[in-house]
Amino acid sequence: MAVHPKFPHRGEIWFVKLPTDPPGKGARPVAIVSTDDRNLHPRADTVLVVPLTTSVTKDRSTHLYLSPGETGLEQSVLKAEDIAVVPKSELHEPRFRLRTLSNHRICELVEKIRYAMGC
Repeated sequence: MAVHPKFPHRGEIWFVKLPTDPPGKGARPVAIVSTDDRNLHPRADTVLVVPLTTSVTKDRSTHLYLSPGETGLEQSVLKAEDIAVVPKSELHEPRFRLRTLSNHRICELVEKIRYAMGC
């Protein structure tokens, strides 16, 4: 279990092994989408995340495409339909500094989450 030296902030990219990932798959990048009120609260053990993938497929209404300049990673996609709750203790900080997604981009993602939920 990873022990993180700091709390995650909204828009940051961290790494986590998601329970829905196939066995043997390592930690993947995720964007923290929960509010900092939750993220920074010492008694809140979990955060909301949306996974990133570099397997860019056809355009989907639940995907938010991100350029390398927005993340510090290669071209990637946030998959709003795969939003998850993960324990903070399972988060791993990236080995090198990644960019933080803007509030505008997180709000765009929230609209895609709403669409994925049928709202």
